[in-house]
Amino acid sequence: MTTAYDFHARDIDGNERSLGEWRGKTLLVVNVASKCGFTPQYKGLEELWRHHRDEGLVVLGFPCDQFGHQEPGNEEEIKQFCSTSYEVTFPLFAKIEVNGENAHPFYRWLKQQAKGLLGSEAIKWNFTKFLVDAEGNVVKRYAPTDTPEKIDKDLRKR
Repeated sequence: MTTAYDFHARDIDGNERSLGEWRGKTLLVVNVASKCGFTPQYKGLEELWRHHRDEGLVVLGFPCDQFGHQEPGNEEEIKQFCSTSYEVTFPLFAKIEVNGENAHPFYRWLKQQAKGLLGSEAIKWNFTKFLVDAEGNVVKRYAPTDTPEKIDKDLRKR
């Protein structure tokens, strides 16, 4: 696998999706959780999506329950929460693991492409973000504390 567009993942409705359907788009990939201190970032992520989607940005949310059991629900519960609490319309995927032996292959690849603090590949917490350019290459990794507003400023510089 050489670009983000070479991967597949099951969406929140259980359908297998090729990330290639967003070929030529800029992707912001985020491991999300419904019961985290960073959960209010859903609002900013949705604003990014609505503001920049006509310019080719796609926000992709990947629920993960590996950090403090902060995503305990099933896909239907996650979808309902995101819709009613934050009016999320950007694509959401089925719950995955981002670290360890069962990490989703897409996340294994993302972590190899953009290492974290001190060169670590591990995702440290919910709402770690990866910016992928229109060619499918990872260009930046953002910490959970990096807000969608900060990312918006970076997008405006591009």
